[in-house]
Amino acid sequence: MLKKPASLTRRIKEIFLLSIIGIGLLWMIPPSGAQTIHSGLPLDVDTTAHYLFYLHGRIIEEQGIRPRSERFGIYEYEQILQTFAKAGFVVISEARPKGTRVGAYARKIVQQIDSLINAGVPPAHITVVGASKGAAIAVWVSHLLNQPEARFVLIAICNPRTLAAWKQQGVRLRGRVLSIHEASDPIGNSCRELFSASRGNGLTAYQEIELHTGLAHGVLYRPLPEWVNPTIEWAKHGRLSSKP
Repeated sequence: MLKKPASLTRRIKEIFLLSIIGIGLLWMIPPSGAQTIHSGLPLDVDTTAHYLFYLHGRIIEEQGIRPRSERFGIYEYEQILQTFAKAGFVVISEARPKGTRVGAYARKIVQQIDSLINAGVPPAHITVVGASKGAAIAVWVSHLLNQPEARFVLIAICNPRTLAAWKQQGVRLRGRVLSIHEASDPIGNSCRELFSASRGNGLTAYQEIELHTGLAHGVLYRPLPEWVNPTIEWAKHGRLSSKP
């Protein structure tokens, strides 16, 4: 049997390895229109892009980026981020450390948003989406930022305890705010009271959606179209095309 020259054998191996690497790189290329995910502000700010801050629930502080609730299952944090990136947003989201203080973290997000605006990003291209504890942070960001065209989506946060605390602290929503809550969720209820208190204090527009998935607080654990689709529409247009 004729033996292949050593140089030819090496060349075949090199071609094979390059093919494998190339296939791997193809998997890494985001779909057309997709954007990127960052844990902080990107180094290069595209002033034409739409930026979405996603503020997760408390369980990620306690268990890490793929936590499991005995009742609700796995919190698909990374899937949620990927869903928004595929929708065309530059996604900014950090897995917060355990025991993060709401007010302090809200001020950090406000500083990041101010940096984007100072770099030339229109406030209408910036959305803060908060879920559960993340929504409590988003409420404070809305209050502190005071940008009439910035967008906010609050998921599963308003209840008698949080509403009473915000009333005592004089918190007011400002900007364009969408509230989403699940009818079966005892933790996140309607934000009507907060909307009412915020009218005439910088609240540019507001709407509320009540979902009926039967998932209670677990509705925010996965990127369900029931809350993802209106969130994307609100982020891109600052309103919903039809009243829920």
